[in-house]
Amino acid sequence: MRSRPRLSTQTDVNAAPFVTGGRHERGPGLSTLRRSHHEHRTSAHARTELRPGPLLGLAGVRPRSRRSGLDGRRDRLHRRPERCCRRRRQRRLVHPPLHVRHGCPLRRSGGGVSPIQEPLAGPFVAFKRHVRAEAVPGEAAFVLSDKGVTVLRGGGIENLVPLLDGSRTLTQLLRDASRSMSIAEAGRALRSLAEANLVGYRHAADLTGEDTALAQAYWDRAGLDGYEATAEVGRAPVAVIPVGGVDTTAARAACNASGLNAVDEHADAPLALVLCSDYLDPQLRTVAARLRVQRRTWLLARPFGADPWTGPFFAPDGSGPCWTCLAHRLSEHRFSELPVQRALGLDGPAARPAPTLSAVRSLGLHSAVLEISKWLAGLRYPEQRAVCVLDSLNLSTAHHMVMRRPQCPDCGDPAMVAERTARPVALVSRPKAEGSGSNDRAISAEGILIENRRLISPVTGIVTNVRQVPGLPDGLHAYDSGHNLALRGRSLAGVHEVLRARSGGKGATATEARASALCEAAERYSAARQGDELVIRDSLTGLGDQALHPNAYQLFDERQYADRERWNAVESPFHRVSEPFDPTAGTDWTPVWSLTAGVHRLLPTSTLYFGAGAGAGAGVRGDHLWSDSNGNAAGGSLEDAVVQGALELVERDAVALWWYNRLRLPGLDLDAFDEPWLASTRSALERSGRRVWALDLTSDLGIPVVAVVSRHDAGPADGFVFGFGAHFDPRLALRRALTEMVQMLPGRDASGTPLPGQPQLFPDPGQSARTPASWSYAGRREDLLEDVHHIRTLLESHGMELLVLDQTRPDVEIPVVKTIVPGLRPFYARFAPGRLFDVPPSLGQRDGALAFGELNPVPLPL
Repeated sequence: MRSRPRLSTQTDVNAAPFVTGGRHERGPGLSTLRRSHHEHRTSAHARTELRPGPLLGLAGVRPRSRRSGLDGRRDRLHRRPERCCRRRRQRRLVHPPLHVRHGCPLRRSGGGVSPIQEPLAGPFVAFKRHVRAEAVPGEAAFVLSDKGVTVLRGGGIENLVPLLDGSRTLTQLLRDASRSMSIAEAGRALRSLAEANLVGYRHAADLTGEDTALAQAYWDRAGLDGYEATAEVGRAPVAVIPVGGVDTTAARAACNASGLNAVDEHADAPLALVLCSDYLDPQLRTVAARLRVQRRTWLLARPFGADPWTGPFFAPDGSGPCWTCLAHRLSEHRFSELPVQRALGLDGPAARPAPTLSAVRSLGLHSAVLEISKWLAGLRYPEQRAVCVLDSLNLSTAHHMVMRRPQCPDCGDPAMVAERTARPVALVSRPKAEGSGSNDRAISAEGILIENRRLISPVTGIVTNVRQVPGLPDGLHAYDSGHNLALRGRSLAGVHEVLRARSGGKGATATEARASALCEAAERYSAARQGDELVIRDSLTGLGDQALHPNAYQLFDERQYADRERWNAVESPFHRVSEPFDPTAGTDWTPVWSLTAGVHRLLPTSTLYFGAGAGAGAGVRGDHLWSDSNGNAAGGSLEDAVVQGALELVERDAVALWWYNRLRLPGLDLDAFDEPWLASTRSALERSGRRVWALDLTSDLGIPVVAVVSRHDAGPADGFVFGFGAHFDPRLALRRALTEMVQMLPGRDASGTPLPGQPQLFPDPGQSARTPASWSYAGRREDLLEDVHHIRTLLESHGMELLVLDQTRPDVEIPVVKTIVPGLRPFYARFAPGRLFDVPPSLGQRDGALAFGELNPVPLPL
């Protein structure tokens, strides 16, 4: 039996001809020529990979597209550029059984046989221009390219290769090949070569020069029809549009040098190259709006500076992002420039130096021209929706994907957020993810990171980066996710404070800590006022029972209002006291959903969103209120976020009762919590010279709340670091408290916060240490909806109401909520009558309620 053709790849090492060590061959029993799927390398060790091209059709019909392959299947968008081309209607060519009669191929049709009509003037079948084939009689045929060497073996293949010289049509090729192999074998061999992007149609038109030949080879290599791609690149006009006084002379010259048809900025070309010196130049809004109305595609580029930017493409079909989507994210990362803009009276960013070299400018311009050329040729791939940043110092590039914002005012529905807020918060059954530890959640930590990695980018993400906090003892995990995007400094001093505030995450493992850092950044970002929130302007008096007085949950005492100026001058901003709320003044209100009553309640918007004053119109007096992070939470689902937010409220309420009453509470027997993560964490802390202990802060609500306290043995006796945690499972409460304490650890040379005269930081020696059995924990519930029902019922049994505001942003998609329970104490220094005074005596922790002046005068360090 004649052996079947086989294809394999080889590695060219040190220019040695056809080393056999890298050969991967198929067995002789296969009925088709197949290429290897293994990577192969050149002597420069550049990673290359052969990718499938279009399938080969053997019906003798010429494709009507620029695809280089011999069939016209519909293309899909792939990540590899060589496989991506513009989608168009094409005829799919099939390979019916062929027979030969008097030297003419025949095709069966409906039981009969009819001759195939041979094209008179092509197209011709040949090896692609980016490869060179050599047949070695008696051994094999070798196909050489800049990616490596492909070895072709099998019956008749050495005779087929010389025929692929571009002088034969498909029918002629099959006829001539039939002298040494069957037509079926030749067809299968050609199909495999076409799938490997080695063989395709070649047009009869003569080349016009060496540059054109090289260009056609380039497009062949990319998986396109080199002839038609080259023609299209030179034929289609490209408007070069400057923004901000940019000189386009060099850009037009670069276009001309690459064979592009550059036209005037006012020409009505379907494709435009827009050049600017800043992606946030306010003139871009006008340009983007005009091009969108004209339904024109355009590429944005900033070829200036030490790191030229190219991309993305903006298309008029609405499938991708618009410039406004991009500008929104860019602005978030440049908030520190706002005070400068205000001081200079600018409506856009201030001009910044653009250090560069002539070679760097040329790189930037030619990068943009290359992207335009690829677009015209028909290449489509996901990175065309990204900002490509070229680092000219090390010649590396990074792609930052630009995501479409569904709520974008220009390309989306700006009412999405308001409409969601107006609807009831609908919770559904949500089984918990498999796993242990702190992942008693809807999605595992690994799942959170995988699903939301698009959010991490210093250019287009909501998170600049997620990196490990330096200075931690080995074996401990805490991650930083950049500056807190929820905070907005309106002055230079304010910006300085914002830059010092960071978002971060904790966990018993590195994966947990990274996921926690990402979720906290998403939580803070989603809780920032962006201007599309649902707002009702009225007074508390005018709204009546629909509205809730803010002090019902902020809980300032009247004596604190009276002393606010002195207090605010000396205490931390976390503990500042607001002005008394005026019930007759006009205020922005936002509805929140009561899970208890099943109705909406109205709360001041400024207490729900960070930076809420940014949305007020000119001349509108603010209500002098602000939001804090109390009850804010992100999760793998809405139910998950509600549970986490409510648990945080329970935790902080217990912390406030303990701290401001200076309660001596029992410790935990850490040895009784037989958990591997606990043992390893304690060992890491001991190796770093830290002593650690834990306290039971559980209040009348019964949900386990734990404080973990640490002090360095070599540090001052009153230097402490602590963390808190709450969960239905006391083991998870301890885990959360310990990992939060680790997150708060200072640098190696610091000793903690000096806190003299705070005996509540130590366990009460007169009470037995707690073990896991000290709590009446009924076991893990399998559904997060059951957890929501449990905590809601618990709060209602104590006369309290659970309120929820869904703050999820459509462009982020990580569920985020703010939970509010009027009456539960925040851990800030807020001393209104209520649980702070009533609960300790009810639990026997004090003989009677403390007087206002007897409360701990030291606010909880934050």
